[in-house]
Amino acid sequence: MTVRVGITGAAGRMGRTLIEAIGQTPGLEVTAALEQSASSLLGADAGELAGLGKIGVTVSSDLAAVIDVIDVLIDFTVPAATVANLALCVTAGKAVVIGTTGFSASQDEEINRAAARIPVCKASNFSTGVNLCFKLLDMAARVLGDDVDIEIVEAHHRHKIDAPSGTALAMGGVVANALGRDLAEVAVYGREGQTGARERETIGFATVRAGDIVGDHTVIFAGDGERVEVTHKASSRMSFARGAVRAAGWLAGREPALYDMQDVLGL
Repeated sequence: MTVRVGITGAAGRMGRTLIEAIGQTPGLEVTAALEQSASSLLGADAGELAGLGKIGVTVSSDLAAVIDVIDVLIDFTVPAATVANLALCVTAGKAVVIGTTGFSASQDEEINRAAARIPVCKASNFSTGVNLCFKLLDMAARVLGDDVDIEIVEAHHRHKIDAPSGTALAMGGVVANALGRDLAEVAVYGREGQTGARERETIGFATVRAGDIVGDHTVIFAGDGERVEVTHKASSRMSFARGAVRAAGWLAGREPALYDMQDVLGL
């Protein structure tokens, strides 16, 4: 059975890559493409935007008008738009893959409530490699324990609007959980001036925003005399898109719950 997929932000960089990835994936089909009402690309063929040629799906701004022709919505937009789209999907009983980051605590609660009624897959990063890194980070933190200083450095393109990245925060969460720490209490976001000596239990975050960097993440475990680094570098958005498309195919027909990419990959 073909899984019918809707794409939000279809005219953006990630949206076009998602459409391309679905075009390369047997068993999935783009049946709806959404953009903001002010977009100059409304009415364009979604396939042509992604370089696939015409697929007969025009870009529109009204999710409610096309909700009946999709099984799963993939949403990589901004938090407010994602939450609004999620509400429509709950009403229509449609599954949702969420790649948006930067949600507030109250928005996360809305997502949790929605997942009690529909299947939702939410991940800070849909790359298979990044999700493997989560496993490696858990192992490294448990082995190295409290004998190392931990720093997380991430870099993204100039257009990214949230910092640190959702992936960096997720990495910090994995490490903190492995060490029995509360990330909210031990995270240090940037340093300036006379900061004093570093406290061992803290987890530091450093952010770079420059050029067209797709996404680089490094977690440093630094002890006396040696240093272990776990690094992931993305050179193309296609790595994220393929993971999200894989999640969409996996999510279709699942029971209502909040899933993540670890579930999709069986990790």
